Amino acid sequence: MASETSKQAELPTELHRVISRPMLTFFILGDILGAGIYTLTGAVAGDVGGAIWVSFLVAFLLAFLTAFAYLELVTKYPQAAGAALYCDRAFAIRFLSFLVTFAVMASGVTSATFAASRVGGGYFTGLTGVDEPPTVLLGVLALLLVAAVNYRGIAESIRVNIVITCVELAGLLFIIGVGIFVLGSGDGDPGQAFRFDGEGFTVVTGVLAGAATAFYAFLGFEDSVNLAEETHEPHRNFPPAMVTGLVLAGVVYLLVAFTAAMTVPLDVLTESTGPLLEVVRAGAPDLAVREVFSAVSIMAVSNTMLINMVMASRLLYGMARRGVLPGVFGRVSPRRTPWVAILFTTALAVLLLATVQDLTDLSDTTVLLLTAVFLLVNVSALVLRRDRVDRPHFRAPTVLLVLGAIVSAVFLLPIVREASIYLLALWLLLGGVAVWAINWLYLRGRPSRPAQRG
Repeated sequence: MASETSKQAELPTELHRVISRPMLTFFILGDILGAGIYTLTGAVAGDVGGAIWVSFLVAFLLAFLTAFAYLELVTKYPQAAGAALYCDRAFAIRFLSFLVTFAVMASGVTSATFAASRVGGGYFTGLTGVDEPPTVLLGVLALLLVAAVNYRGIAESIRVNIVITCVELAGLLFIIGVGIFVLGSGDGDPGQAFRFDGEGFTVVTGVLAGAATAFYAFLGFEDSVNLAEETHEPHRNFPPAMVTGLVLAGVVYLLVAFTAAMTVPLDVLTESTGPLLEVVRAGAPDLAVREVFSAVSIMAVSNTMLINMVMASRLLYGMARRGVLPGVFGRVSPRRTPWVAILFTTALAVLLLATVQDLTDLSDTTVLLLTAVFLLVNVSALVLRRDRVDRPHFRAPTVLLVLGAIVSAVFLLPIVREASIYLLALWLLLGGVAVWAINWLYLRGRPSRPAQRG
């Protein structure tokens, strides 16, 4: 039987509270170990050179710092909506709350769309032998399958996530094993993993640019806070689950990055849409092995889609309950899932997949949007220190919140990414402003819905 303190920490919810600490840990680990490491390792090499692991280490530190702000806020306010909820409480500016909601939702949808575009990429070719697969069609089918699992229920989504997480973790451990074999046989080039492109300050900008790209691979820990209303005892389970997931992912990523750099020539690595498949080709050239690893990679990419779409739908549901979005997004199906929000986010992802020509910018745009959100979350955690709650919660060291805000601000500077990324993000936010105007007209004159507190 739950203690009185635990009951106080669990707010009433229409959603199904079924997520345990192990399930939450696998959710976080599975969200991190997804499309990023399987698809963007070569892009990071293009920014930094052979020292891919350095950029991954910098990206890990940014994620780890920001995770503490999320831990304080999700245990203090254990409700769906995550960053948008925290900014709404900290600043009480409805327009800002809406933009944060839109930015986080857009980041989840763009991340899922980017992952969907990779379902029919190099890994599909490695699995089937088809040189020019129907990328858009395969991506749409994958998105519809993800929507079906999402609608089915959070417990089912988490169980699928656990299975895929075990598979994709096995795939990454296999890559590390290939690296050990190559290193032991004397065929690899360990020195390449310590080479940087450029000289002087260009090395620093290259590392930061690589870290901005690699940071996409660490996204996912922040998605989990949108499941606060579906998690048992959030104040007890979130801190160990998030820290464990991030640290495990960080260690695996560093080893995989080092393996890729010492195993595959950089020109091959940077040009491939399936960079880890190049590691398999170099260290384990057996055809059957390549096919199995390609299937594992497609599952990993699909897992990223699933978790991002789960997050985006719960975000819209949570902000509709606070009156920031129309109440229709708060409608729950008989299976206790936010079906309107699931339908809307899926339709948006399909639209992006069908209309955006260059999908490679979507991952960088995702990172840019979430870095801005991370800055606001760190500041919100500091502002909300004045808000006392009557439930136990995690308290982050103040210095980590300040450092998280500073590092996030640095990563927003234009020295680490191309102007086209900022332009795409600007267009998305302008779209958000247009949607806000429509939303304002919709809500104007209607009885105001009291924001949920607690």
